[in-house]
Amino acid sequence: MLKIDKLSVHYGAAMALDGVDLTVEEGETVALVGANGAGKTTLLKAVLGLLTPSGGRILFQGEDLSGLSPAKIVARGLALSPEGRELFPDLTVAENLRLGAVALKLGRVEEKRRMAEVVAILPILADKLQRVAGTLSGGEQQMAAMGRALMARPKLLLLDEPSLGLSPLITDQLFDIIRQLGRSGTTILLVEQNAARALAASRRAWLLANGRIVDSGESWRLLNDPQLRRAFLGSATENNPGGSRLGATGLTNIRLEKNRMNQQQFIPSFRDEQELADLQLRGLQWTVRHAFEGSSFYRERLEKAGIAPGDISSLADIVKLPFTTADDLRDGYPFPLRAVPFEQIVRIHASSGTTGKRKVLCYTQQDVDDWIHFFARAYAMAGVTPLDRVQIAVGYGVWTAGAGFQWGCEKVGAMAIPIGPGNVDLQCQFLIDFQPTVFCSTASMALLMAEEIHRREIAHKINIRKVIYGSERSSRSMRQKISELFGGAELFDIPGMTELYGPGTGIECSHHDCIHYWGDYYLLEIVDPDTLQPLPDGDWGEMVVTTLRKEAAPLIRYRTGDITRIIPGRCTCGSLLPRHSRLKGRTDDMFKFRGVNIYPSSIDAILSQIPGLGSEYQVHLSRDEDSGRDSMVLQVEKGKGVEKERVPEMTAEISHQVKKQLLVSVDIAVVDYGTLPRSEKKSQRIFDQRIKDSVV
Repeated sequence: MLKIDKLSVHYGAAMALDGVDLTVEEGETVALVGANGAGKTTLLKAVLGLLTPSGGRILFQGEDLSGLSPAKIVARGLALSPEGRELFPDLTVAENLRLGAVALKLGRVEEKRRMAEVVAILPILADKLQRVAGTLSGGEQQMAAMGRALMARPKLLLLDEPSLGLSPLITDQLFDIIRQLGRSGTTILLVEQNAARALAASRRAWLLANGRIVDSGESWRLLNDPQLRRAFLGSATENNPGGSRLGATGLTNIRLEKNRMNQQQFIPSFRDEQELADLQLRGLQWTVRHAFEGSSFYRERLEKAGIAPGDISSLADIVKLPFTTADDLRDGYPFPLRAVPFEQIVRIHASSGTTGKRKVLCYTQQDVDDWIHFFARAYAMAGVTPLDRVQIAVGYGVWTAGAGFQWGCEKVGAMAIPIGPGNVDLQCQFLIDFQPTVFCSTASMALLMAEEIHRREIAHKINIRKVIYGSERSSRSMRQKISELFGGAELFDIPGMTELYGPGTGIECSHHDCIHYWGDYYLLEIVDPDTLQPLPDGDWGEMVVTTLRKEAAPLIRYRTGDITRIIPGRCTCGSLLPRHSRLKGRTDDMFKFRGVNIYPSSIDAILSQIPGLGSEYQVHLSRDEDSGRDSMVLQVEKGKGVEKERVPEMTAEISHQVKKQLLVSVDIAVVDYGTLPRSEKKSQRIFDQRIKDSVV
């Protein structure tokens, strides 16, 4: 929409802008950030024709604006809300607003219609239209100045230092309005000395110093780049906040409220793949020795396989080690695989399963600290910064999900809004009231919320830029629908399992063609699920994981049941961390329903406890296309000869026990004996119609 090409501006002999190149695409908010005297206001005045450039071109929708008067430029679709407001203090607010469209020569009816539109956007002005502008507060005057610019219905809105002189509370309100304007389709070029605010409110940014562009790119990257902060913004400390060239309103100082967040580095700095491999070998050797010496289960397994800790001399030796399975965890309940004394255990988490047979994992303090650190890494890889607000809509309690998402969020320095799953009314209210920028949930919950946002027509009122989801598979069409209904949000698939710390063991990178997993915390193999032989990189098979530093319950060649493939080579995003494809399916009949892992054996155990039921059942899973809600129907045969009068009683008991033991609500259908098909082979019990197209 706007292209500035080699723009130069002089004040007499002094050069204010020197060969500036800048672009603004239609529909985006772009920030122009710099210290006092950098040339920001000069650039806006040149765009609007208030200053005559000494060189270069300014193109608006392909038209050269050179030589046009400000009135003609406004008529073509640009408007400026200037630094310092510049209202006419003796005129009323309504009269000031009308001046914003005077160049357009509107009729009285159209002028009245536009004023109503402006008041709808800036409701604070509703009861102040007849007040003299000079009697307004600073915040109210800034709203009036923005309203005056909006009267022209600009295609491109130029905002010059909108937060100047305003309190933090008013600044919050102002930037909420700027975000809403952006979401409604208004293109905005935002000039702002408060770098933190500007970068948080924009998608792209240009950094101006001494009249020249010194850097540009995606705002989140610039915001999170410590070298750029030090080089461009200067270094401020708690004792010397003036050390930042942006002073008390700058990016560095706003970070001081969150202790040393700008010094944290979550992405490992391996020089090459060999350095990572060396670390992995040391970790593998440590894990085998630690498990052998600390876990009676692993000592027995390793001795039975004829393996001693000293036998591991290369990563290739991992194939000598025995596999561990989910049954091993259930059989070892309540503290399976434990390899440390009880006094070193600070926490347990558990996955779903029948009562008394959940997969329970224990954690030392180092395990917890490691988990929080690499979960923060996942957030960082998704571009989450301390200025983000993260609405967490995943389960809390004995599950790992809520704890992992919250503590990782707090570790990276973002604001956590921990709601938990469900409660759509509260979720929508918080999306509007707290203006979170990141939404975390299961894939089905994300789809449900996307549909609800669309149904309630509130997409323009929310500010979600990223959706981080996990716990279940999602198809490409489902991802596209979630993104569109969230207003174009960027999606990040985040894998994880209770056995392997919890969620956050990897994440989809910004190039969205793979999952990067944390090769410095665990090894990943792909094996043939039938022969258990290793498969070459690129082949689909079962994911097998071995931890490298987990203390309380280490994993050695743990069969996850998930189907994926290792993607060879380095990612186009530049990260050295290894990667695998998004999960394609499972080797067993385990399925996820509303964030809960459910095994057929769990259902078997529940149904066997209820008198009068037969042995056959089927699970039918579906997803409503309109609402995005997942539903589950459990069909169960009644026993041979059982009276029909008992069906309501058995239905109620099945529903109660499923809710009690699996923590989900399902629809129950008790059918006559012999209704469900029999087979000489293994009966198909799970019918999942939720995924209808490819997941990769």
